[in-house]
Amino acid sequence: QVHLVESGGGLVQAGGSLRLSCPASGRIFGSYAMGWFRQPPGKGRVFAAAITWSGSNTKYADSVKGRFTISSDYAKNTVYLQMNSPKPEDTAVYYCARRRLSTVVAGAGDYDYWGQGTQVTVSS
Repeated sequence: QVHLVESGGGLVQAGGSLRLSCPASGRIFGSYAMGWFRQPPGKGRVFAAAITWSGSNTKYADSVKGRFTISSDYAKNTVYLQMNSPKPEDTAVYYCARRRLSTVVAGAGDYDYWGQGTQVTVSS
């Protein structure tokens, strides 16, 4: 069983910055990949970013490319999402997820473990 717990969400002004963290129980890195997804109010869950355990490969949704950065700390079993210059449309519940294979993909169905989510609200 893998346990993921997101933290770092909250209220941020547009143009500010916020960093989300997602530590994982156990040593789940290795041949895995991690992803961040988000669910805006009244909408479905969508892909934001993904990274391989080594940090060598990343993938971003066009909507966050150039503003958000995903990173991982193998020693701490933690994946991060640095959100710079957030916009009101980035308001959502943010989830981290683990993929059992070490390839970065955007499909939610390709991830097998999920955290409970953390709310991010961007004010204009």
